[in-house]
Amino acid sequence: MRVAFVTLFPEMVHQALGHSIMSRAASAGLVRFETANPRDFTTDKHRTVDDNSYGGGPGMVMMAPPVAAALNFLSPSSSSAVVMTDPAGELFTQRHAEELAGREDVVFLCGHYEGVDERVREKLATHCLTIGDYVLTGGELPSLVMADAVVRLLPGVLGDPESHRDDSHSDGLLGFPLYTRPQSWEGMVVPPVLTSGDHAAIAKWRRQQQLRRTRSSRPDLFARADLLPGDIDLL
Repeated sequence: MRVAFVTLFPEMVHQALGHSIMSRAASAGLVRFETANPRDFTTDKHRTVDDNSYGGGPGMVMMAPPVAAALNFLSPSSSSAVVMTDPAGELFTQRHAEELAGREDVVFLCGHYEGVDERVREKLATHCLTIGDYVLTGGELPSLVMADAVVRLLPGVLGDPESHRDDSHSDGLLGFPLYTRPQSWEGMVVPPVLTSGDHAAIAKWRRQQQLRRTRSSRPDLFARADLLPGDIDLL
């Protein structure tokens, strides 16, 4: 899989991807990371990538031509996902991560300033996504967050192929609490069921915790969750 970024700060992207799971995935040949800088495709001596907004208003807007030229340099195909990061976009979820992980090629368009010329979204983007209801100074961090969520789903990236099966949001619910050694810490003891060796009881306890945690912390998710027979009894 290739994951590419159209970004004014390629060094920021490459540095973030040079650690931990992302770096190991690239070293193993499971993913290839590329970047293209719109400034490299400008024609004036100042390498200008932004201009004033038509209609007035504060701040600058990234111009379509250099963004489009940088994207074209990356040669996306008709089946590529081209993801624009924008606070006005659809909220990125695990469902999007799973969809994008099924693509061979994903390109993130990282905006800056007040945003990117709307014609880029209309003509070039296949997705417009945000990671939350807030505004950041640029699209690099949201793109890196989404790229991480996608790449970890690729076969072979995580050491255990079942590692993401019980992740929060994998089945519409939040994850269950996790514990490891020591068994007792600061007067707090690991729930006895987890050390009982009774796998059926452990599975039941974990499901119960998922349901309770989701209902308490994210009632919006709980309202949409596909509950299993017996889940209500666990509550």
